[in-house]
Amino acid sequence: MPLISSRMTLTSLGIVDNLVIVELGPKVGFHERGKEEELRAGIVIVAGWGTDEKAVISILGYRNLSQRRLIREAYREIYREDLFSELQSEFSGHLEKALTHWILDPVDHVALLVHSELRKLNPNHGVIAEIACIRSPEDLLAVKRAYRSRYRRSMEEDVASLTSGNARKILVALASPFRYDGDEISEQTAVWEASILHEEIHGIDRNLEETVRILSTRSKAQLNATFNHYRDIYNTSITKGLKGDSILKTAIRCIKDPMKYQAKARVIMIDVFIHLQVLRRAITNVGTDQEVLSRVVISSAEKDLKHIKEAFLERNNVSLEEAVAGGTSGDYRDFILALLGSDDLLL
Repeated sequence: MPLISSRMTLTSLGIVDNLVIVELGPKVGFHERGKEEELRAGIVIVAGWGTDEKAVISILGYRNLSQRRLIREAYREIYREDLFSELQSEFSGHLEKALTHWILDPVDHVALLVHSELRKLNPNHGVIAEIACIRSPEDLLAVKRAYRSRYRRSMEEDVASLTSGNARKILVALASPFRYDGDEISEQTAVWEASILHEEIHGIDRNLEETVRILSTRSKAQLNATFNHYRDIYNTSITKGLKGDSILKTAIRCIKDPMKYQAKARVIMIDVFIHLQVLRRAITNVGTDQEVLSRVVISSAEKDLKHIKEAFLERNNVSLEEAVAGGTSGDYRDFILALLGSDDLLL
């Protein structure tokens, strides 16, 4: 049980040289290190004294979600300031974005991702498609609730108003419904809709209205069955016909398991593969796409990162930690390595 539970506890915390010491209790298995020692976490955003980046990374990079919540609570109680805003003002660049996203609850992190991406000069609409398709219906609903709470608007409203053309049609459809999340499928429907998809994708007008309907409303199990039948009937992957339709390609790749094409693929397998593909592009392209790297690592750190790391090693014959260390630098590199489980910076 955490040692911070009330204002009385907070007021008894030591404040030494403007360093707030917060007793968090035993670490509860983050990155499966299993250490049982008492941990002391310092909030080191110090007005007028500069910021100790290494200390912040060592503290925040090795705390699980419950502990990060306690740190934010303690900071608010003592300083009457939001740690999120303080991190924004004290840091900059990719490190600032990574730190601020990390201290948020997962649904708030994703809501912030959507909000930020939609307002970029050249938004990557594939990010929105990934968020809409890779999550369970319950998770996506929680993200939409967080978005509404943070921005006083619905996510669908902003997607509709800040996109246009085919992107708007596809993204609004993907973000709006509440899919059935079970394993039951109809083989007859899968065969029929595979033919509909082929006709639209290879048709002259390429309206894709039915394609969008199918991708946005069918369960993931049903869609995987449809994709399997599509390959069996037409001897090709559905994505090969989607030339130029990057949003739909992203949606499909988030939904299906391209390694085994199992009709009832588990979401965890889909998550692992799509995140693996994103990570490979982020690290092996010219330079490292640090924003993409941050998004994948932060989204997966307390979920399926272990599987992603194993898959990355098997596919690339190099550990994810080694790839990140070689493709990034400075405090940002240290923070991402901390999230990946490196013990080098642990207090």
